[in-house]
Amino acid sequence: MPAPLRPWVAQVWSCARPHRPEPGAREHGLPSGAMHLAVRLDGPPLRLYADAGDMRGRDFGPAIVAGVRSGYCIKDLSRPAASVGAVLRPGAALALFGVSAAELAGQHVDLRELWGSRAESLYQQLAACPDPQRRQALFERFLLRRLRGARGLDPQIALAARTLQREPAAVAAMAAGAGRSHRHFIAAFRDATGLSPKRYARVQRFRRLLERLSALPDPDWAGLALDAGYADQSHLIREFGEFAGVSPGRYVAARVRSPHHLPIG
Repeated sequence: MPAPLRPWVAQVWSCARPHRPEPGAREHGLPSGAMHLAVRLDGPPLRLYADAGDMRGRDFGPAIVAGVRSGYCIKDLSRPAASVGAVLRPGAALALFGVSAAELAGQHVDLRELWGSRAESLYQQLAACPDPQRRQALFERFLLRRLRGARGLDPQIALAARTLQREPAAVAAMAAGAGRSHRHFIAAFRDATGLSPKRYARVQRFRRLLERLSALPDPDWAGLALDAGYADQSHLIREFGEFAGVSPGRYVAARVRSPHHLPIG
């Protein structure tokens, strides 16, 4: 990934159609604390379901901005497509789309609503490029043009986000270190990340837990809960159910290939 993208983009991907259609297949997309930009290229549009009982779902356009979430979403896996996309860092919403991350939080937004005709131009260029590597390079150049002249994220807000990604921290202390009132610090943090500092910290703790579980086929749940920063095992189970929609045991039994993608059904 080009160096000028790295302040705003954590990862860029480009992949061919991953598998054959599997009727009825769904997954829980689990929160990671990051916003995503994705473009589906050679298949049907993204379909999401409101809940487990929703049989119809809702289709979205081929280019979607997924705002940061603090809960899971239910995605249709039965209609695979080639795609290209990016995982975005705090501050990228304003730099790329001209809006606060808080305005996009918890939503899937059609890129045309943010970029107008440029979204269609991006889709057409990517769809006409058959090679995934060249497609990714094209996508990266497009992002670089959008970011040209963008102002950097406030260093204190960036530091606070990086700190919470690694470990818990007191919001009051971070606000004082940033030289802001508590209220102004929280507002600036939400503009950059889409979540309040406390909610962001909870999602990041959950993300770190998922990363640890990927290497633990038979976890000691009580010990893991304390090591991961939860009050006790019951606290971990409640939080896991809220963020994942399943119990921790069911998640481990699924043996997921990617920590934030849980196949259901």
